[in-house]
Amino acid sequence: MIKLKSINKESSTIGIIAPASTDDIEKANKNITLFKKLGYKIKLGKNIFNSYGYLAGTDKERADDINRMFADKEVDAIICYRGGYGSIRIANYLDLNTIKKNPKIFCGYSDITLLLNYINKKCKFPTFHGPMINSDFDDPITEHYFTNILENINNKITYNLKSICNNNLKVYNSRDFKGRLVGGNLSIICSTIGTPYEIKFKNNILLIEEVNESPYVIDRMLSQLICSRKLDKLQAIILGHFTDCTSTKNTLTIEEIIEEKLLPLNIPIIKYFPFGHDYPNITMPIGVKFRYDSKKYLLIQE
Repeated sequence: MIKLKSINKESSTIGIIAPASTDDIEKANKNITLFKKLGYKIKLGKNIFNSYGYLAGTDKERADDINRMFADKEVDAIICYRGGYGSIRIANYLDLNTIKKNPKIFCGYSDITLLLNYINKKCKFPTFHGPMINSDFDDPITEHYFTNILENINNKITYNLKSICNNNLKVYNSRDFKGRLVGGNLSIICSTIGTPYEIKFKNNILLIEEVNESPYVIDRMLSQLICSRKLDKLQAIILGHFTDCTSTKNTLTIEEIIEEKLLPLNIPIIKYFPFGHDYPNITMPIGVKFRYDSKKYLLIQE
């Protein structure tokens, strides 16, 4: 896999783009100002403040910002402003040759799940499932993993699950395993099945997180993955935040759904790893191979 250049606060420039949804300009400027406190120089995408309905500009404008940021020799890393919706609309406009020739840190989550997995699959360098510009970097654990991983990108990562999960860790079908990290947001994972942007499931470790979906919707999406046989060759599943995935009506809980749908797969299921739509939001490299030590609860980069 192609290696990336790490970033540092003294000299690195971070490009900021909005590949999916738009935001209020005043709110966006406030979030960008807060991000600047981390100490990096920044460069804004040409179309970052554009608006086209619920999108941050037309499909071509948003794709052009990604292509330009990868081509720009001054830009050392690219962090998405936010997710929302729209990444699938721009994937066909990505200049994959330019992106592959200019490998850089590319970070985001939520709707950006599609771009993280697609760029990794096509261009053969790691992308990063982690916080965005509108995230809360005042959360110390979120900020620590973001800066520490991206500033030490050539050092191998070890996640101590007992420590990170703050004793909330739960592991089903526990045993050692290894594979590449793929996935992210459950809705996006499901929506790409049968498209050129479908993630690589076979022999990999699937990350799953979600936000603002009722339990029956989580049930439906997991059922889709199971019925499509996409989970048959997985090595393991790591579950992150399921934020506001509740209902006041008669319902199964997320815990009940996970146990009923996923445990029969008879693969390790790690629950309560903090990534996704809540805090902490741990940065994780997509496409990188890890092994899990079930005795020490360590996820170790190979």
